[in-house]
Amino acid sequence: MTAIKHALQRDIFTPNDERLLSIVNVCKAGKKKKNCFLCATVTTERPVQVKVVKVKKSDKGDFYKRQIAWALRDLAVVDAKDAIKENPEFDLHFEKIYKWVASSTAEKNAFISCIWKLNQRYLRKKIDFVNVSSQLLEESVPSGENQSVTGGDEEAVDEYQELNAREEQDIEIMMEGCEYAISNAEAFAERLSRELQVLDGANIQSIMASEKQVNILMKLLDEALKEVDQIELKLSSYEEMLQSVKEQMDQISESNHLIHLSNTNNVKLLSEIEFLVNHMDLAKGHIKALEEGDLSSSRGIEACTNAADALLQCMNVALRPGHDMLLAVEQQQHRFSDLREKFARRLASHLNNVFVQQGHDQSSTLAQHSIELTLPNHHPFHRDLLRYAKLMEWLKSTDYRKYEGLTKNYMDYLSRLYEREIKDFFEVAKIKMTGTTKESKKFGLHGSSGKLTGSTSSLNKLSVQSSGNRRSQSSSLLDMGNMSASDLDVADRARFDKIFEQVLSELEPLCLAEQDFISKFFKLQQHQSMPGTVTEAEDTDGGTLSRQHNAGTPLPVSSEKDMIRQMMIKIFRCIEPELNNLIALGDKIDSFNSLYMLVKMSHHVWTAQNVDPASFLSTTLGNVLVTVKRNFDKCISNQIRQMEEVKISKKSKVGILPFVAEFEEFAGLAESIFKNAERRGDLDKAYTKLIRGVFVNVEKVANESQKTPRDVVMMENFHHIFATLSRLKISCLEAEKKEAKQKYTDHLQSYVIYSLGQPLEKLNHFFEGVEARVAQGIREEEVSYQLAFNKQELRKVIKEYPGKEVKKGLDNLYKKVDKHLCEEENLLQVVWHSMQDEFIRQYKHFEGLIARCYPGSGVTMEFTIQDILDYCSSIAQSH
Repeated sequence: MTAIKHALQRDIFTPNDERLLSIVNVCKAGKKKKNCFLCATVTTERPVQVKVVKVKKSDKGDFYKRQIAWALRDLAVVDAKDAIKENPEFDLHFEKIYKWVASSTAEKNAFISCIWKLNQRYLRKKIDFVNVSSQLLEESVPSGENQSVTGGDEEAVDEYQELNAREEQDIEIMMEGCEYAISNAEAFAERLSRELQVLDGANIQSIMASEKQVNILMKLLDEALKEVDQIELKLSSYEEMLQSVKEQMDQISESNHLIHLSNTNNVKLLSEIEFLVNHMDLAKGHIKALEEGDLSSSRGIEACTNAADALLQCMNVALRPGHDMLLAVEQQQHRFSDLREKFARRLASHLNNVFVQQGHDQSSTLAQHSIELTLPNHHPFHRDLLRYAKLMEWLKSTDYRKYEGLTKNYMDYLSRLYEREIKDFFEVAKIKMTGTTKESKKFGLHGSSGKLTGSTSSLNKLSVQSSGNRRSQSSSLLDMGNMSASDLDVADRARFDKIFEQVLSELEPLCLAEQDFISKFFKLQQHQSMPGTVTEAEDTDGGTLSRQHNAGTPLPVSSEKDMIRQMMIKIFRCIEPELNNLIALGDKIDSFNSLYMLVKMSHHVWTAQNVDPASFLSTTLGNVLVTVKRNFDKCISNQIRQMEEVKISKKSKVGILPFVAEFEEFAGLAESIFKNAERRGDLDKAYTKLIRGVFVNVEKVANESQKTPRDVVMMENFHHIFATLSRLKISCLEAEKKEAKQKYTDHLQSYVIYSLGQPLEKLNHFFEGVEARVAQGIREEEVSYQLAFNKQELRKVIKEYPGKEVKKGLDNLYKKVDKHLCEEENLLQVVWHSMQDEFIRQYKHFEGLIARCYPGSGVTMEFTIQDILDYCSSIAQSH
């Protein structure tokens, strides 16, 4: 163990300026036995630090390494487990309990004894030694004896002490003076003993010589003690004198503290009073303005506004704890409440009077607008009322009940005013749409008063009438019991379009101005998110259009924007029914007016939605747009139904069918109206439906025609359709345009072949027999040897068709074609030219057969191709 102790001192502790005092070989209790050493060390430098160090043998070699160190001052308990029996186990309580098992009880006891001594010498700390034998622990002794004991303990502890550098140097000097020390150690030791005895004798003599001086020193010390006693007596007297002064100073200090406390309380009280005065004192001028201020003048309104704001600030001041218990504060609050109540009542009464007066003033201006298609301007009224906007905001935050009452009264008064204005405006529009008084009576209007005789329900029951045959036919081909629009010209539709646009243009700024005024006057936000109060209404094409709830159904107010919409619905509740009446009237006048209305209404809805998609104007126009779209779809459906119901005359030729002409008119009108329109898709859908109906019903009529051949009906009408589509260049009908052209070409060819027939009938039969023989296997040059088809028979047949007979047959054919074709489409020359080409084709076919089957016979036709061209040309010119 000594060798290990020296090795640890050398390798681990000396480099760290530490001395190893005790060592014990231990392992942890209850675990796999891994031996290590607990070392008790002190530092060589002051202040001395005492540590318990755990040293463990390295796994990689035979050297030791320092694993962990604890300061002895952190040790709380040393538990030896058993004070009587020998037990190698012990516990050290640092920040946690470490349980150890020593290799022997003697090493454990020596280590615990060393710990106890180090604690007594360096720490003087209360370390509990539990279950430790009293023999290991020395009893406490007086301080002087304790020092000697401690000194002896240190010597006992210092079993081994390494020489320091100075001691090594002195020994080397001594050994250099005695060269034989190494060779003769006994002589060297004897010399050292003699020198030590000499030094001891010198010390004794020196002590005996200084005994006299010690006596003198003791005498001086006695005198000094006497002086100290006298000084202590004086200090005691001084202390008694100062005791009374201390009591007086304590009284003065306590008095100063009370004065400071009083001043502090006064400052706080003054601060509270100033706070209440500054925040809860309303100026007399403000009180007078609230009680007597003139609410009709701009200066008075401004004074009342400032006074109301000041009152609101006083009422909303955040009182500090305890203020509400003050009587003055309570009285002031009660006074403020009275002022607020009186002023709110006075303000509400004044504004109600203003609303009523506005209704009377505005009614006087209705007469001048009744003859013009304009709506009265409410800007002056809005401008006057906006002066009260801040007061309305004050009323909204202080007395919401009166604010709601004013809102309701405003809606009541203004709804009646707007209802009169809008109804008169729409009556003027209806009169201008129908034109003269005589025409007005046709549509249920009195020309003298401009009032509608029919109710809203009667207008809604009007069926959309067909535009009829819009071409100037000599006889009507459609059975129409209602009014036809054939006498309406482009000017009438342009006038309707202008009036309808003017109606929408007048309504739009009116609604926007009123909505903006409501937002500013009643202090309502226009740009908040609102819940979905818009439903989806399905149009007849399967699409969806936004449609608002019934205006009569109250909507839950979940935001300020909802409140704006509800106010607008209440104020302008007559706009939507009036617009629907106007639309029904326009549709009754001319079903094609639905095209104008669809384009105009779509544009205004698009504009309104760009401004605010959830505004009253946007939703109202969206609702009306649904009605317009349905009327447009009904117009298309009616045209298709009329195509299916068309009746043709059995005595006259058919010509261009009425619904084909109507489609041309519709397409031309629609293209001019829908140019750059937002709802072009609706028109394209209508085109597709109409053209399919036209195609189907043209074929149906052609099949039913008795006077005019089917091919002529198909050819003329599809030629007209093709020409119309080519002229209008409708992109969505390109496929139908190609189909119309193909049908026209096919039926032209069919009609030509059918009408031309076999102009050289006997000759045709003859050559059909020739072709039959060739088909049976007879060679073409051998056909002439057949008895029925020899050269004599061929000449006989050819002689029956001289040029004169051919010309006569062609002339009869021209007359027949002329009777079949109508003059409007001007296809006679086209058909005649096609027949000429077909006749020449047959002529060339006969000549080819003659050349192949009767070679060298010299047989030719009685007329030539040039003769055919001359015959056809002269016949066409003669007619």
